[in-house]
Amino acid sequence: MRAALKQAMAQLRAARVPSYTLAAELLLMHVLGRERAWLYAHHEEPLTAEAAERYFALVARRCAGVPTQYLTGRQEFWGLEFEVGPGVLIPRPETEHVVEVALARLGPPDADDPRPRGTGLRIADVGTGCGCLAIALARELPGAQIVATDISAAALAYARRNAARHGVGKRVQFVCGNLLDAVASPPLFDLLVCNPPYVARGDAESLPQEVRAHEPAEALFGGPAGHEFYPALVDQARNRLGGGGQFVVELGYNSVARVAPLLEAARDWREVAVTHDLAGIPRVLAATRRRD
Repeated sequence: MRAALKQAMAQLRAARVPSYTLAAELLLMHVLGRERAWLYAHHEEPLTAEAAERYFALVARRCAGVPTQYLTGRQEFWGLEFEVGPGVLIPRPETEHVVEVALARLGPPDADDPRPRGTGLRIADVGTGCGCLAIALARELPGAQIVATDISAAALAYARRNAARHGVGKRVQFVCGNLLDAVASPPLFDLLVCNPPYVARGDAESLPQEVRAHEPAEALFGGPAGHEFYPALVDQARNRLGGGGQFVVELGYNSVARVAPLLEAARDWREVAVTHDLAGIPRVLAATRRRD
């Protein structure tokens, strides 16, 4: 296996694949159905001819630009493994900040309340993709009911399977449609989260080839400038959140100056705050819906 790994790393490095060592290991783990610890403990064992053929076929596809996650069919998010593949956006680590901020805005669990955390809460996840935000929140808030929407039927198929896999399928309702247009209006939501498309169309060439060529454009591009999705999202949050409800949305690069004023200038919102990611980039915008 060591020789195969070294050969794969050399091929991936020559193809300028980012994190080529990690990619080589993940693809081999996928082919063998083993964890990394097993790989390290058995690195002297030879690969069977069948395993080697499968492995280097995947390496060739990765060299051609197919994302590692599409080749293995999985990506970790919030400590959970999600099925992903063509037609669905691959969850990014920075999106976990949306979950962190949402939970913080809802407050800690009440030690004196015997009911499951989140009992009575109604949550909306707009543009759910593979379901990572909705499912992570459903796991953290076992008493909550969640509606997750997406315009892509293909993405929702992944999301439904992921919800079933993580035992929350009965508490997450998946709806195909734009924003919350296909969701019946009353009752109001207590929390609305979203990781919207926010890349500018003009920035497409600056994206890594595996992103630009393989991930769904509708989940990436927010319009010519990248922030065109936010005004309609903010408007729906204003109309669909109850008083005291929380709005938590991921920000694109350099979008905070365009998006924050949509909330700061309106009388409908209070406690508007921006959270930065580990790189110091404004990543999450949150606000509380004022009570009428």
